[in-house]
Amino acid sequence: MIDVAKSTARQQIVRKKGLRLTSDLPMAILFLAPSLFLFSLFLFYPLFKTLYYSFHLTNAQGEASVFVGLENYQYLFTDSSFYQSIKSTVLFTLYTVPASIGIALFLALLANEKLRGIGVFRVIFSSTMGISVAASAVIWLFLFHPSVGVFNNVLGMLHLPALEWLTDQKLALLSVSIPTIWMNTGFSFLVILGGLQNIDTTLYESSSIDGASYFYKLRRVTLPMLSPTLFFVATVTLINAVQSFGQIDILTKGGPNDATNLIVYSIYKEAFVNYQFGTASAQAIILFIFIFIATILQFKFAERKVHYQ
Repeated sequence: MIDVAKSTARQQIVRKKGLRLTSDLPMAILFLAPSLFLFSLFLFYPLFKTLYYSFHLTNAQGEASVFVGLENYQYLFTDSSFYQSIKSTVLFTLYTVPASIGIALFLALLANEKLRGIGVFRVIFSSTMGISVAASAVIWLFLFHPSVGVFNNVLGMLHLPALEWLTDQKLALLSVSIPTIWMNTGFSFLVILGGLQNIDTTLYESSSIDGASYFYKLRRVTLPMLSPTLFFVATVTLINAVQSFGQIDILTKGGPNDATNLIVYSIYKEAFVNYQFGTASAQAIILFIFIFIATILQFKFAERKVHYQ
């Protein structure tokens, strides 16, 4: 009898909870409606529209005209220019992501020291966040100028030959990577500095009592406790690097000989210069899949070394 009573009471509780959830559902949908509307308008609709266009040929007005199935994708995987854009994107990511995180970590470790006037340096190190990509690219365009640029003037003072920073096929991608590293460092520095300041100071005090050196504490305390922040910064920096566009457009226009024709800039040219919206949409879908897989792999393998408190 006692078991039957308990079972009946449990069923009544479950039924009441179900009724309560049902009665709260309209209110929940009402509160979520603005977000759902914005996501549908600016995220889901463009995504499905891009997928739709990737299976069609389009006219100059961007309207789907002929269904071609997977032919746009087949064309891309036989196009040497598309392979070059993938290669350039991968190299650009390898150039910029580790360097951005490494420099930001070094600066954050310096700025985390308790010294007089260190706040001024924190502002300086994070100042690149307040400069737009277009303004930054214009500044670096003057620095890279072959005749009046600062870099070639410095080389001239050292009696070294001037370099064609943005027009030499071997140097162009590396030259574009340098401003990108500079622009990304401010954000990474600020996030890493916040992570450093959230580490419990008693861990350092205990290590000091045990006679641990600075580098031992860095390796055994700082980096493990900072690993969630570094994982976040690595993921965001990777996605930003793959989606780079502004500095490419201003500095090199994807040249020379497609050396800096990253995949996002390739999508732009295909859609708004060549008016081939079908193949541009196919490239966008491939980029989406690439970023999706890269993010999953990061969470699958890199997160294993992340130490959560």
